[in-house]
Amino acid sequence: MTDKTMTAADVVGQLRDGMTLGIGGWGARRKPMALVREILRSPLTDLTLVSYGGPDVGLLCAAGRVRRLVFGFVTLDVIALDAHFRRARQAGDFEITEIDEGMFQWGLRAAAMRLPFLPTRAGLATDVQARNPELKTISSPYDDGETLLAMPALRLDAALVHVDQADSRGNGQVLGPDPYFDDLFCAAADHAYLSCERITTADEMLKDGCVHSLLINRSQVSGVVEVPLGAHPTGCSPSYGIDAAHLKEYSAAAADEQAWGAYRERYLDVDHAAYIKNAGGRDHITAIPPTIY
Repeated sequence: MTDKTMTAADVVGQLRDGMTLGIGGWGARRKPMALVREILRSPLTDLTLVSYGGPDVGLLCAAGRVRRLVFGFVTLDVIALDAHFRRARQAGDFEITEIDEGMFQWGLRAAAMRLPFLPTRAGLATDVQARNPELKTISSPYDDGETLLAMPALRLDAALVHVDQADSRGNGQVLGPDPYFDDLFCAAADHAYLSCERITTADEMLKDGCVHSLLINRSQVSGVVEVPLGAHPTGCSPSYGIDAAHLKEYSAAAADEQAWGAYRERYLDVDHAAYIKNAGGRDHITAIPPTIY
């Protein structure tokens, strides 16, 4: 299969209730938000989410689509904690597995390598083990005999990631300063789907960035969706930064049912073109400077 282009609705149509779904990006950075909003417009539910969480997690938790969440954090960067996630967690709406960020990466890496686990020191001598009694340790078989935590593989039924550019075959390019772990999400999944700011050719991508920016390999990708501004309100550096004003509006809506209904009607119950218009339009979003950390 050489042409893997599809629509966001096509992607969600290939997902099923009860799946384990990995979502790439990091906090409020380069999240595949257009695909997440497409899930919210579908009946898809009973999901296990695996994410370095941001508003992707908050929205799906608030909508009651999550059965279990595997996470290292859920933050909006410019706002310390996602209010919708906090509200749903305090209500006990879903099961959780909260782990160290390093353990999370090692779990993805083990799944990508098709290994059952990888040993790590991350998480040892902390409450992570106490809160997750299913985690096991292993002794080094060598002379050191060190006790290590055996982080189990985080296998994914499907992964969703957002990149700057992709070709129709599924090669994906990241032009920002941090690739996060999107390549691992794709390699750890049975099926990976890219949304991108622009579909172009591999030759054109190499004019915009070196070969190392071609982060995602087409052999790991099942579908590609061109959806400009598809990461908003999270940032997609260098094209646009995190929309802090929008995230404040999103967070404030968590405190009031009427306000949340208005947010949902304005931003979630509409298609992507209407969403972008209601969020201020392309010129407004692309004028948001990339966030500097």
